[in-house]
Amino acid sequence: MKSRTSVMFSIVLAMLVASLDSTIMNTTMPVIAKELGRFDLYAWSFASYMIASTILSPVAGRLSDLFGRKKVFGFGIIAFLIGSMLCGVANTMIQLVLFRAVQGIGAGFMVAFPAIIAGDLFPVEKRGKIQALFTTMWGLSAVLAPLLGAFFVDYLTWRWIFFINLPVCIVSFLTLMPYQESYEPKRAKVDYIGAILFGGGVTSLLLVTVVEQNRVVYTVVGLILLVIFYLHERKHASPIVPLSMFQNKTLSWININAFIGTVALFGTSSYIPLFLQRVAHLSLFMSGVALLGTAVGWMSVSVPAGKWILKHGYRKLLLIGNVLLVGSGTLLLLLNESHGFFYVFCVMIVQGLSFGLLSTVGVIGVQQLVGGHERGISTSFFMFCRNMGTAIGVTIMGALLTSGGSFMAGIHHLFLFGFAGSIVALLTSLKIQNEAESKHNRAAS
Repeated sequence: MKSRTSVMFSIVLAMLVASLDSTIMNTTMPVIAKELGRFDLYAWSFASYMIASTILSPVAGRLSDLFGRKKVFGFGIIAFLIGSMLCGVANTMIQLVLFRAVQGIGAGFMVAFPAIIAGDLFPVEKRGKIQALFTTMWGLSAVLAPLLGAFFVDYLTWRWIFFINLPVCIVSFLTLMPYQESYEPKRAKVDYIGAILFGGGVTSLLLVTVVEQNRVVYTVVGLILLVIFYLHERKHASPIVPLSMFQNKTLSWININAFIGTVALFGTSSYIPLFLQRVAHLSLFMSGVALLGTAVGWMSVSVPAGKWILKHGYRKLLLIGNVLLVGSGTLLLLLNESHGFFYVFCVMIVQGLSFGLLSTVGVIGVQQLVGGHERGISTSFFMFCRNMGTAIGVTIMGALLTSGGSFMAGIHHLFLFGFAGSIVALLTSLKIQNEAESKHNRAAS
């Protein structure tokens, strides 16, 4: 029990710094860019972090299957600590972009482990509560980030948004050390070529969301590398992404649904604060507080989700989640100049209910559909699909926002896209069969 409490404390701290670091930059980056110069690299300070963390998440999950959770998670904490320290001493924008990539490497090795380790330590009915705890960290960061960012900029220096991570990471690493891992790793040769092909292909595709030129070239290169990766993985004895997982159609459709759902509406949080600031004339802090509705809805369903799965099965809960997603898309489509904080807060609650169900039930589902030695890659690949969906969705929404003749026209365009995407997500959820439920019942018995 002591070991379990210690590792949970370590995970909570790691999740807190990772979530804070992904949100606090939104409020402080203009100040940083003004001091360091090279405003043309502004977007790359976010992109380098996002690309590195997205690519390495499934790789880290697979490595944890081969070498154990504790070693890989510990490496992620140390990498994040080093990246934070380097970002804090950066003197040029180029340095900051490179050091943010180091941070992203650490984040990629950290973000999937709360769900992975929870899958090792807790039965299904308790995993919802554990994931709700992790969600609380993201909700807490949504409130703390604007406050901490403003405090550091006004009274200290922006560099403290990175330095504050150092003691937290140290405590997280030290509290991980007593953890007596219950999972027995299945040793195998690491597929380095597969990891390089996968990383190169995904990087090329993610660059399309950042660059303004040669997007077709990056897309073609990315697709070619992923095709080569697929052919290579079919022949490798210990592939970095075991393709045998996807012979299970239910597992495949859960991942597809996660990708489409996040493409459709997960990027909402990037643009709702902009609407509240420009149209409703709310402060930076209050526009961030409105996003807490998502955390409220998310936690409300995450806590009992494990018990609901045992009672109702996966398919029904995923269908309900997608219906709620369509509901939030409809409410956003109706957004206009007369709406303010309370309307948006309520919409975010509905969206939180949706993603809370889809995320919690999806994670538990993909864990139960594979054996213990594939739980790491199965969980992290599910999160990879969500991260890819978020990156692509935010990019499309950004393009739609600027394509309108006015700000509100752009808002309507991007939420029309979100509503249409939520309909497609609902249709894909109809493909999810009860096989997940029956397989879970067999595993539970």
